[in-house]
Amino acid sequence: MADVDRTSGRKSARSGVGFSPVMVGQRQMLNWLSELALVTTHQGWQRDGNGTSQLRQWLGLAKDKKNKDQQTPATHAVDGVTLAALEFIRWQEWHSDNAKHGGWCGDVQITPAPFAIVRRPPISRRQLHLCVPSKGGKRRKYGGTVTRHGFRKGDKVIAEKAGKTYTGWCSGDTKKQVSVSDINWKRLGQFTAKKVQLLQRSTGLIVRIERSRNVVPTTGLSNLAASNGSV
Repeated sequence: MADVDRTSGRKSARSGVGFSPVMVGQRQMLNWLSELALVTTHQGWQRDGNGTSQLRQWLGLAKDKKNKDQQTPATHAVDGVTLAALEFIRWQEWHSDNAKHGGWCGDVQITPAPFAIVRRPPISRRQLHLCVPSKGGKRRKYGGTVTRHGFRKGDKVIAEKAGKTYTGWCSGDTKKQVSVSDINWKRLGQFTAKKVQLLQRSTGLIVRIERSRNVVPTTGLSNLAASNGSV
C-alpha cells in the first residue's frame, strides 16, 4: 500500500496537477513493487472517503506540510501510520430511503513508538589527483576513512574533555587529536586521542532514536471505535 505524493508549488502545470521530482521516483518504485506483489495506492483525498488525509484527520494525527526538512514524525511518519491503519478501518457509505449516510468501520489503536533517524556520514574519500606531490614525490594526506589513531571515520566513540563526556562519531584527526561530531556532522570538538574510546565500529550509517517524539493522536483515542459497530 502506498501514498501518492502530489505536493508541489506548480499549480499552473499543464497536466493540471502539481508536479514534484518525488513523483518520478515514486512511480518507478511502484512499478517495481507491482512486479513482486499487489500494490494499492491511496490519494490524499478520495471520493470513497478512504484517502490518507481523510483517515489521518479522523485518527487525529497532525501532519506538518510546510517544514519537510524537519526530521519529525509529524513530517515523515504519520502517513505511514495512516496507511497501516487503512488495513483495519475503512469509510463505508450506506443509503436509506431519504438520505445517504457513512461512517468508519473497523477498529485500530495507535500506540507510541520510537522515531529513528538514519543517515550516512558525509565522509570524504581520498582524492589524490587534487594533491600536488611535494618534494620527494610524497603527497599529503587528504580524505580517507582511517585515522592515524586507530579509529575510522564514522566510528561511534565516547570522548572526555575538561571533565565533560561527549558521545558522537569520529569525523577526522590531527597528529595528536581526534575530531568528534554529532549526528548532524557538526563537530563537538577535538579531543586528545588517549581520551577517546571506541563504542562501535562504523557500519556506514548513523542512527539516532528519538524516544521523546511519539506518533500519537492529537485528539485522543476515543475517535477510533467504529461508528457503526466493529467489523
